[in-house]
Amino acid sequence: MEKMPRWADVALIPLINLALAFFFAGLVVLAIGENPFDMVRFMVKGALGSSNGIGYTLYYATNFIFTGLAFSVAMHARLFNIGGEGQAALGGLGTAVVLLAVPWPHWTVALPFAVLGAALFGAAWAAIPAWLQARRGSHIVITTIMFNFIGAALMIYLLNGILKKPGQQAAETRHFGDAVHLPTFHEMLAPLGIEFSKSAPANVSFILAILAAVCVWLLIWRTRIGYEIRAFGNSESATAYAGISAVRVTIIAMLISGGLAGMMAINVVMGESERLILNFTEGAGFMGIAVSLMGRNHPVGIVLAGLLFGMLNQGGFELLWEMPGISREMVFVIQALIIIFTGALVNMTRDPIERLFIRRNKGA
Repeated sequence: MEKMPRWADVALIPLINLALAFFFAGLVVLAIGENPFDMVRFMVKGALGSSNGIGYTLYYATNFIFTGLAFSVAMHARLFNIGGEGQAALGGLGTAVVLLAVPWPHWTVALPFAVLGAALFGAAWAAIPAWLQARRGSHIVITTIMFNFIGAALMIYLLNGILKKPGQQAAETRHFGDAVHLPTFHEMLAPLGIEFSKSAPANVSFILAILAAVCVWLLIWRTRIGYEIRAFGNSESATAYAGISAVRVTIIAMLISGGLAGMMAINVVMGESERLILNFTEGAGFMGIAVSLMGRNHPVGIVLAGLLFGMLNQGGFELLWEMPGISREMVFVIQALIIIFTGALVNMTRDPIERLFIRRNKGA
């Protein structure tokens, strides 16, 4: 007997968790003497009330979609890859190396090679924890989070050393050049007669993120290796009996995961900054965990959750302007409550709803 319909697990439970998160966030805002309805109104206005807000929402969502997809691929193999932050940072290094090495004539020529560089460097940074897990039994959570710190230290060393632009104090590379400038939404929509904010950083890499989501769906549900990843995640002993190599699946899943995390750098490094800077990931690697969990590790859910978290990120900035009584720390609290309810406490609502469906099915 089916415990709960798929639509309830994919849509109903996340919506209930989201409503609970906003309810408790509203109580926090009310406790400091502010109007919770104004909070919601200003957050929605900041994220969707103008083309500039939409542009920033899509920009943040692009980062979260890539890192969410990265985490989901590993999770299908029951590998808790918490190293997306470091893998994305190394993806930025790969992007910069490719774009600085060659005088590219146009972004359409440079983009495939930049994507390849970002994916390879991100995958390489995931490869060592993958090997340690597969061959030595090292816990993937410990090794990947430690590699975040190692990656951060490596980036500081390189951007204050051989990659640093000569004659400046800032730890960053030189500009990649106008030839590899990625088209923004303003530039893409202008020929169609659609006005869009010139200052919004959303660019063509959002389309790349959607294509990546489609590819992940095809990989996980339409290929042999995807079947092996899901089978391994469901039962390691059963896959061993079926002759599927745990070492092979672990390493492949982590390489794909690291490559997707590294591709996040295209949006920021090649798209928005057009140079490699320190700390460009801004926590997107960790946010991808919540995005993937809320999206039930499914590409469609991850895209929707990425858009939601992009709205929360951009809406939070608007909240600081419109409601001076709410500090930046309070915005983090609001976002944290949403992450907790949609991620860590998901079973708090799933279990009772599942019991309701079971009782209803028995009654029928």
